[in-house]
This record gives sequence, C-alpha cells and structure tokens, in this order.
Amino acid sequence: MKAAGLSVESVLEKWRRGLGRLVARARQERPLLLLLTLLAMIAFLIGMDWVGVLVGWLLLVLVVVGRKPAALPPPVLEVVEKEQPGFQPLPQVAATLGALDIPAFVLGEDVTVLYQNKAAERAFGILSPGSHLSARLRSPGILDMVRETIATDEPNQIEHSERLPSERVYTLRIAPIDLGKPMQQSSEGVAQKLYLLSFRDISELRRIDRMRSDFVANASHELRTPLASLRGFIETLQGPARSDPAAHERFLAIMFDQATRMSRLVDDLMSLSRLELKSHIAPDQTIDLKPLIGHVRDALVPLADDLGVEIRTHLPEGKVEVLGDRDELVQVFENLIENACKYGQEGKFVDVYLRNGASDPVEVTVVDQGPGIPAEHVPRLTERFYRVSVADSRSKKGTGLGLAIVKHILTRHRARLIVKSEVGKGSQFTVRF
Repeated sequence: MKAAGLSVESVLEKWRRGLGRLVARARQERPLLLLLTLLAMIAFLIGMDWVGVLVGWLLLVLVVVGRKPAALPPPVLEVVEKEQPGFQPLPQVAATLGALDIPAFVLGEDVTVLYQNKAAERAFGILSPGSHLSARLRSPGILDMVRETIATDEPNQIEHSERLPSERVYTLRIAPIDLGKPMQQSSEGVAQKLYLLSFRDISELRRIDRMRSDFVANASHELRTPLASLRGFIETLQGPARSDPAAHERFLAIMFDQATRMSRLVDDLMSLSRLELKSHIAPDQTIDLKPLIGHVRDALVPLADDLGVEIRTHLPEGKVEVLGDRDELVQVFENLIENACKYGQEGKFVDVYLRNGASDPVEVTVVDQGPGIPAEHVPRLTERFYRVSVADSRSKKGTGLGLAIVKHILTRHRARLIVKSEVGKGSQFTVRF
C-alpha cells in the first residue's frame, strides 16, 4: 500500500508539473491564444456549429501550447574598438627631470618651453608653459643652436656665460628625446617631437682652471728670480771671481739667502697642498689657546727683539678651549704675529688679545701700530702670492703665501679671518672660532 501510495503521489506530482508547464507555456503564447479565441468567437457569431468551433479551438490551443519554442539565435555582441590615443611622453619626462639637480627644459618644435624643472626655476626664474625660450635666454648662440638641432635632429652643445645675478658658466646641450614609441599627433596629423635642453654648471671648474694657471705663473715667477741669481753668481764664481776670496764670501752669502728663500717657498707650497687635501675634514681635538699663544710668543721673542718690537699678550682667566689641530693653529698665530712684527715694527708694540665671552665666540686678535693697509688691498690679502708691496715683502723674506695658508687652515677649522686696517693707524687681524 505504501508503495502504491507513493506511486499515486508520483503520478499526481507529474500531472501537476505537466499542468504547470502548460500554464507557463500558455502565458508565453498569450497573444496567439487570444487571437485563436477571437477567431472562434467570430466563427460562432456568423452561424457556424458551436461544437465544431469548440473542437477546432481546443485542437488549435493544444497545438500552440504543445509545440516547442523556436530557438533564438545567440545575441551578437558588437565590439566597438576605442581609438587609442597617441603616447604622451611629457608627464614621464617631467617626472624624471624633476629629480635632477641640473637645470633642464623640455622644448617643442616651435622652441616653446613645455616644462622646466625646479633647478631651472631657481637658476633662470619661472617660465609659463608655452612661452618662447627667448623670453628668458636671449643669447643668439643658444637660439641658433636650438633651431639647428630642431632642423637636423642632431644633438648640439655650446658654452654660455650668465653675468647676473652672479657670474656663472654653463655647458648647454640640446638633443631630441627618443622614447621609442609613437607620440601624440598634432592637429595637423604630424607627430610632435620633444627636445631636452640641459645646463651643466662649470663655473667652479673654470675658477679652478684660472687658479691653477695663476698659481703656475706666480710660482714660476717667484722661483725664476732666485734661480737666475744663483745661476749668475755661480757663473761669476767660475769666471771672473774664481780667485777672489772676498767675492766668494759675499756671493756665497747671497746664494745661501736665495736658496733659503726657495726652500721657504717650496715648504709653503707643500703646506698649501697638504691643507687642500684635508680641507673637508674638520679637526676634532680640544686645544687650550692660552698655552698655545704663550708658546707662539716665546718662539717669536728673538725675532721681535731683532726688530725692536715688544709682543704683549692679553689673556683671560681659566681655559679657553676650541676644536682644532695644534700644529696648524700654531702656524696660524705664528704667521699673524710674525707679520705684525715685520710690517708693524714702526709702532714698537704688537698686542695679542684672547677673548672668550659667555655668549660670544672665541676670538684671537693681533693688533699692530704700523702704517696700515690701504682699503683696496684688504679683500685680496689671502690670495696666493698677493702682496701690498712686492719690494717690501721680499725685503722681509716673505713668500706671499702666508695668509693664504692661514685662510686654508681656518677654513678647515670652520673659523673666519677678519681684517680691519686704516692707513696710518695700524692693522687688526681677528680669528673668530
């Protein structure tokens, strides 16, 4: 019975499903069924047998409901290809140039500025995009170089000097930018090309070149005189004065002085060379300036006595300590005090002051009462081989390198040399740490 019951339920379930499919099919074919019903009513109204009309209507309904729906073709997806824009390199180029520390411009084929990096803004000011390059760089040489590169598509390079706000020398290079991709076309349908104009600052190289050439010229000039004197005296001793003992005595003394002068010059040049090699390394030793200045004074007392000058020191209580190299600081103060004794000996006194205020930097000041230095010479005193009076310097056995050495030592010590002088009232040299 249970099995039979399950069988009856299964049959009823199938009938329900079939009826549901018929109802669903009828709903899908509703317009056609309505049309058949309308035709049947018309046939009945015109007098046809109602039994035949009903049977025909039922048959047509069963045919419509029972037929399989026509398979619809799958929808065709229309793929619309979007027009790909041309490659735009300017954002990538700008992002790259923005990280450089040299001035750089991106130019179009009409010599307009499309982009400038921060370094170019600092060096030449801000140019709005689309401005012509000549709005800032008016040099005909630069503009001709840019036009030639645009016409030939070949890199070019020239050297250019800027006078304001300060004198700078640049190497300018322009080259087409080739990124290996087709670039965005202009309104005329022609691909736009970009050009990179870069500036390399060679001012420091030019200054070093001038310094080197000046140094070689001055050094050779300084050595030429003692070498010529030695050669002349040697020839004299080998010739006319061969048998003159008095001439031997006099000439040998002069030759010794000239050789000593060359030795001092070579020693000073070597000192400068050594200082330049380590100028970027600040000393880290703690030095007490009080005993150091006392040592320098004691070492120069014999020279001061020969010149008739008294060295007076004015030192505070307690220690006065700075970071420095003892030997180099001894060389600085020996040079300054010795110069004060030699060139300010007319005043008879050289005063050395050591100051160490609570909120002030440590200062050592060397004051003489000599003739003073004209104002136009003061800014150049620390140049190599620069002398206010060449004859006076040579008569006092100076090499012209003493204050240059002082400047290099103080630069390494992160200190300053301050010079104040007035003609007829002496000079004052201050080292400020």
